[in-house]
Amino acid sequence: MARILIIDDSPTETHYVSGILQRHGHAVLSADSAEHGLSQVREHMPDLVLMDIVMPGLNGFQATRQLTRDPETKDIPVVMLTTKDQETDRVWGQRQGARDYLTKPVDEKRLIDTIERILG
Repeated sequence: MARILIIDDSPTETHYVSGILQRHGHAVLSADSAEHGLSQVREHMPDLVLMDIVMPGLNGFQATRQLTRDPETKDIPVVMLTTKDQETDRVWGQRQGARDYLTKPVDEKRLIDTIERILG
């Protein structure tokens, strides 16, 4: 069982993804903004972060860059989970340090397979 933080400003999306994760035995934390998510990461040190991109204030690219460049959080894998499905977004997400990039609506099997692959 992993502790996974969902950073997404959509309550509907957070609820949907939380349900998938909980069905597979994971503990779920959530944050409704990138700023809140960054503080949640530092407070709870989750095993993995699922990061939306389009959010008010700090966006998911900026938050991912902060997490992956901070010595205290750089080893926590970030997976982008977003509606942005352009190849340039995918490449930019990886350049910010994201370990993978999934698009919404996410397929349950693909989400769980990605998490299991990353967490080993």
